[in-house]
Amino acid sequence: MDFGQVVGELIGGNGVLLALAVFVILCVMLGVRIVPQSEKHVVERFGRLRAVLGPGINFIVPFLDRVAHKISILERQLPNAMQDAITADNVLVKVETSVFYRITEPEKTVYRIRDVDGAIATTVAGIVRSEIGKMELDQVQSNRSELIDRVREQVAAMVDDWGIEVTRAEILDVNLDEATRAAMLQQLNAERARRAQVTEAEGKKRAVELNADAELYAAEQEAKARRVLADAEAYATGVIAEAIKQNGLEAAQYQVALKQVEALTAVGQGAGKQTVIVPAQALEAFGDAFRMLKGRS
Repeated sequence: MDFGQVVGELIGGNGVLLALAVFVILCVMLGVRIVPQSEKHVVERFGRLRAVLGPGINFIVPFLDRVAHKISILERQLPNAMQDAITADNVLVKVETSVFYRITEPEKTVYRIRDVDGAIATTVAGIVRSEIGKMELDQVQSNRSELIDRVREQVAAMVDDWGIEVTRAEILDVNLDEATRAAMLQQLNAERARRAQVTEAEGKKRAVELNADAELYAAEQEAKARRVLADAEAYATGVIAEAIKQNGLEAAQYQVALKQVEALTAVGQGAGKQTVIVPAQALEAFGDAFRMLKGRS
C-alpha cells in the first residue's frame, strides 16, 4: 500500500470531521471582529443597517452580517478655503476659513451624506457669507471672535443630522482688494489728521483756560492783599484817631514829626558819598519830635 492510498483512506474516513473543523474555524474568523480604538464599523445584514461596532472585540453572525464601512472617528481638518463675501456696507472681502470635525454617529454619516468634506465646506462658506453680509467692515475686523462664535454655532446645527461634531471653525484672515485697502488707508490718515487737529485745539483751549484761571487767581490774591492793607491802614488810622482823641493835637504832631525824621533817616542811608540838603523845617521837626518824646516820657 503506497502513501497515496493511506492518505485517501484517512481523508475518506475523517473527511466530515475535517470539513466541520474548517467550517468552525471559518465561522470564528468571520464572526469575531476586533475594532481599533480610532474606528467604528458599520455592520449590514442583507443590505440593511444592523449594528455599529465600537472599539474592542465584537461578534457578528457569519455569512449573514458583513462589515460594510470602517469609519475613522479621529478629528479631521478640512483644507483651508478662501471665499468671497460682501459686507453690509458693500465691501468685497476674501475670507480664509479652517474647520475641524469628527464623526460621532457613523450610521448617519454613511447613509445620509455622500461627500462629507465637500458638504461641510459648502455649508461653512454659505454661513460665513451670510454672517458677514449682516455686518459692516469695521465690525468684521473688530468683532471677529463674535463672528467665529456665530459661524461655529450655525455649522454645528447644520451638520448635526449627518452625525458630525464640528470641534473648531475658525476665520483665519479677512483680506481686502487693493482699491479698498488704499481707500481705507486714506480714510485712516484723514482720521489721524483730524484727531491731531482736535488734540491741538483742545490743548490751546486748555492753555487759555489755565491762563485765565491764573490771572483770576492773581487778581483774587491782589484783591486780598489790598483788603489786608486797607484793614491795616484802617486799624492804624483808628489807633491814631483814638490817640488824638485821648491826647489831643500833640499826638498828631508827634506822628507827623516822627514820619519826617524817618524820611530824613532813609535819605541819609544812601551808598557812597553824597550831599544831603536838609530843609530848615527838618531841624524844627527833630526838635519837636524830641520835645514831644521827652514830654511823653
